[in-house]
Amino acid sequence: MTTRKNVVKKVKAQTQVDVAAVRSSSAEIFLLNDRINQMLIERLDPAAWRGKPPGKVRAIAAIFTHMHNARCKWIRLTAPHLKVPQQLNRGHCTPKQARLRLAESAARCAEMLDEGLGDGSGRVKRFLRDGWAKPWPIGQEMLCYMISHEAHHRGQVCMLAHQLGYPLTTQVTARMWSWERLTPIFTNL
Repeated sequence: MTTRKNVVKKVKAQTQVDVAAVRSSSAEIFLLNDRINQMLIERLDPAAWRGKPPGKVRAIAAIFTHMHNARCKWIRLTAPHLKVPQQLNRGHCTPKQARLRLAESAARCAEMLDEGLGDGSGRVKRFLRDGWAKPWPIGQEMLCYMISHEAHHRGQVCMLAHQLGYPLTTQVTARMWSWERLTPIFTNL
């Protein structure tokens, strides 16, 4: 007889992931995510950085500033024992400043992920994405949320660059999807 309990058990077994593998590579995955941000800023036409976008939306500089500042908030709320990087000012941030600060916040986020998703001996015991949100138990959802947030904003940047008349080349946008070229994780495949 098929019961709801049996169905749930079967689905859980079919969707089970190798938790140890996810935990060991979570920091590497987030650092790879940041390499894509770095590449995007590096290859973005400098005139697009402060270009006035159509409508009431953030400029590209403000989007990257927001990404860094959101990381700072995640670190401050989730792993206050780690050094929280200095926030960026969206009105004065240059591409060089954004790249330096994003690299710094990516390193701290990688430490936070490693402590939370590592061998369990870390000081991170829950994930807080915002002061108003309920804490999440440590799990892969934390990493997925962080990367989804940044991928969303990278999409905005690509769209805005195009709308401002500074579209990214096909080579750049294709490279954003060629993760195997950006990291040694894929060398054994």
